[in-house]
Formats: sequence, C-alpha cells, structure tokens
Amino acid sequence: MLAPFFASFLIMNCVFFLVKLIPFLNFVLDLKIGFTDFVRLFSYLFPNMFLYSIPMAAMMGITIGFSRLANDSEILAFKAGGISIYQILPPVIVVASLIALLTSYFSIALIPVSEVAMKQLTYQLLKEKIDKGIQEHQFTEALGDLVVYVGKINQESGEWRDVWVSDMRGQVIPTITMASSGKMKSEIDRMKVTIILRNGSLHRPDTPNSQVVQFDRYQLNIPLQPPSAAANAFSRGTLAMPELLAKAREFGGTSTEKGRVLIIEYHKRLVLPAGCLILCLLGLPLGLQAGPGRRAIGIPMGLAVFILYYILFTFAKMVAKDQTLPIGPAMWGPNMVILLMALFFIRQVSNEQLLIPEKITNFVIINLRKVFSPVFNRLHSAIIAIIEKIKPVRTTAPIVAAATAQPLPLHGDIRNRIFHLAGCKDYHDRHCTLDFRDIEVAMDAGFRPCEFCRERIELAQNAKSGQ
Repeated sequence: MLAPFFASFLIMNCVFFLVKLIPFLNFVLDLKIGFTDFVRLFSYLFPNMFLYSIPMAAMMGITIGFSRLANDSEILAFKAGGISIYQILPPVIVVASLIALLTSYFSIALIPVSEVAMKQLTYQLLKEKIDKGIQEHQFTEALGDLVVYVGKINQESGEWRDVWVSDMRGQVIPTITMASSGKMKSEIDRMKVTIILRNGSLHRPDTPNSQVVQFDRYQLNIPLQPPSAAANAFSRGTLAMPELLAKAREFGGTSTEKGRVLIIEYHKRLVLPAGCLILCLLGLPLGLQAGPGRRAIGIPMGLAVFILYYILFTFAKMVAKDQTLPIGPAMWGPNMVILLMALFFIRQVSNEQLLIPEKITNFVIINLRKVFSPVFNRLHSAIIAIIEKIKPVRTTAPIVAAATAQPLPLHGDIRNRIFHLAGCKDYHDRHCTLDFRDIEVAMDAGFRPCEFCRERIELAQNAKSGQ
C-alpha cells in the first residue's frame, strides 16, 4: 500500500505544483525574487496542497495495492487459508489512521503557521521592492497605480523632501499631490504601506469643477497585493483553532456571515482528515474489484468517488454558509455518506457479492432507458429524414418497397402497442413477440407504427400518390 501511495502522492503534488506555479510566476517575475526566496515562498503553499493531495494519494495507494493482490490471486490464497476480508482490515486501518493523523497535522497546525509565514515573507519582499524602487530624482512606479517622485531622501530618518505623487487608482485623469516633505510607514499586520505627506496641495482635475486642496497632513493608504488569498489583510487561514472560535464569537457566531465562515473553517480542518481515513477504507473494496482476466475498475471508480466527495463537501459548505442546514450536520454530512458507502462496499466484497446489487443496477438502467430512449429515437428519425431529403431518388424506391410490399412479417411490441417494419432498428427488440402479416392487420389489432416506421409509411404513401 505504501509504495503506490508515495508514487501517487508525488504525481499529484507535481500536478498541483504546476497549477499553482503559473499564476505565481507573475508575482515572482514582477518582484524579481531570487531562487532562495522563491523556494521559501512556494514551500508555504505545500501544506494547503497536502490537505487535498494526501487523501487522494492514500485512497489510490490502497486501491492499487489491493488491485495487485487481487490480480496475482493472492486474495484468493488468503481466503483459501481461512483469512477473511475483515482480518485484512487492521493493517489498512493502521495505515489509514497514520495518514489521517498526518493530514490533521497539516490541517490544524501547519496551515496557519505557513500562511502567517507567507504573509510576512510576501510583505517583506513587497516592502523591499518599494524601498529599492524609490530613489532620489526618479519617477517610481513600484506602487502600482501610484507614481512617486522624491527630490531628496534623508538616509538616516527616511524623511522625504519635495514629494510629488500621481494617483491613478480608479481614475482616468490622475490626482496630483505635491508636498514639501513626507515619509513612508509600513503596517505588517494589515499588509499596508502608508505615505504621509505634510505641507502640500492636492489637485483633482477629473471632476466637473476641478479642486485644489491645501493640507498640513495628508495620508495615502496602499494595500500590498500578495500572490494568493493566503496573505490578505484578514485571512482565516492564519488563525489557529482556538482563535477561529474566539474570532467567530467576536463576530456574532452563527448569527452573522463572518462568524459562520470562521466556524465552517474550524469544521473544515477536522472534516478533511476524517474524510481521508474514510476514503482510505473505501480503497479496499474498490481495489478488490480487480482480478485475473478482469479490468481494474477500482481506480476510475476511486477517482469518481473522490470527485463526488469534494462535490458534496463544497455543497455542504454552501448550505452551511446560507444557513440552510446547521453547520455541524452540514459539514460532517459528506463524511457520513462516504462512510456508509465504504461499510456497505466492505460488506459486499466480504460476502463475495457485487459492489452495487443487481436490482439497483437494473432499476437505474431501465429508468435511464425510459428517459433517454425517446431522445435517441427522435434523433435517429431526424437524421434519417434529413438523409432522405438530401437523397430522395436513392431512398424513395427502397422505402416504397419496404412499406408497400413488406417481404417479412411486422413485429409487434405488446408492451408499448407499437409495431416495426423490417429494417427498423427495433425490429428484433426482445419485447417484439407478435407477428403481423401487413400494416392493415396490425392497425386493426390496435397497434401503431413507431416514429421511424411511421415516417417511412408516410413517405411511401406520398411517393405512391405522386406516381
């Protein structure tokens, strides 16, 4: 189990790495970050990635491991030696529990630490870019939509002299601010840089009545944009488990949206590791679907269940946030569904039965046929009609012959009270248990032609009347 787990873990994290890397590169290239800082910055993303890649790799590892045992007939040897599926479960539970504990460590402990570290490193890099970018007698564009010009910088105090600022944020024509002095102040907790200007004037030419404002002190707040939502001014990812509950109570608990979001985050950090354990248990019955001469369908089924789990998990977060259901039952509901599925599948394979009982499979197939068969019949009839219109000369003669001089008996479907001409795709359907000599006899018996055959008969009658 462990060898395919590590292989799956490596492959999945490479995929997640590439997905995260593309948007991340814009930030890296813009700041001209060195390789060491790049590795540090990107490593802080891994705990969040592991929260999703570890459960998937664990389920795939167990599924692949038991698929190999089944293909090599070793499961058959276990059973011949008196070892049941339930006796194979303990090592699976041990491995699954260890992986789930590792996932919970990432979820509960490492993610808040990594997001705080990313926030601090991101701020430091952005601050360094701004500090290096602002030079004397130069127009600096390191602040995005703000262009800053400083006449002189005091290297000891950091004070600026003869400051000029062009502010294009949300404007077509920039607001120009001029001041005799100023300085820059940083706030790491709020991920914000503040420019404080003194003794100057502000010019707004973009209004119907242009404004000139004289000031003694003017403040420009500039939020620093991180490469991901992990370093926002307020990020629930940076809060530890007790802090989440304390902050939720501060915001009003479940009575406010912010409080509900924090409580959902609290449950999420517990739900996903528990889900990892359940998905690992599900890997055992899925892996045992393989065998000599059989396809290993457990792997695609495992991927489908994994996708289903996260669809249910996303839906649970939505209904919890909207207060459709209480947060606790909503968040833990997907785990309960997958747990019941895992226990049911384990029971089925231990009794050497199909994962999904044949009655359920037949019920689903019959209802799908009822839903989709009319659609396919209409589509088939429409295609035939189009072909007949495009090639009338080539298709008329056979249709006339088929409808008027029917060489074979008509087959009647007693269940649907319809009949089919020879050449119809449903002519040999298993429900066609009656034979009719011709169309008149079938019509007198209360049967009607299927849609395809009805069109053939109408075309034949039209062709006959035209002659």
